[in-house]
Amino acid sequence: MRYREAEQRDQLPQHRTRRPPRPRIGLNVTAMIDVVFLLLIYFLSVTNFKLGEEIYRLDLPQRGHAEVVDPFQLDEEPLRIAVISTGIPQQPYRLHIDGPYPQPNDAQELYEFLQQRKLTPQAPGGLFTPDHPIIIEPTSATRWEHVIDAFNAAARAEFTNVTFAEPTS
Repeated sequence: MRYREAEQRDQLPQHRTRRPPRPRIGLNVTAMIDVVFLLLIYFLSVTNFKLGEEIYRLDLPQRGHAEVVDPFQLDEEPLRIAVISTGIPQQPYRLHIDGPYPQPNDAQELYEFLQQRKLTPQAPGGLFTPDHPIIIEPTSATRWEHVIDAFNAAARAEFTNVTFAEPTS
């Protein structure tokens, strides 16, 4: 029976419509692929792939250059100059230099002391380089004009590293 049903189906006329075939709806992806590749090239060329750089200071010796360090060399101690106002008209202030140095009476003698002990190419026997630290230490009762006199004496002697300490009591 199945055979007959198949035969009958084959003999039936096929009905076809005369309508034109429907156009297939689709997307033209060629232009979209071009745009995607252009964007990819743009972002690859503009993007920065570097990591953040950091600088670490390392004081390492150079290879092959052994640096000889004197183990008996002392650190540079600053030259401390104490300024004390006395209130006496003949000698309104007193200067005291820490160390085994002759003590100056006024700013002119301080200038001469610093000038004689400055280490220069012309005077190789000096004790202090022009950038040697000098600290001027006033007391809390010291008048600032006396402190400025001591500073000016160091500046006239061409010392470049002159600072003031907090006034002491």
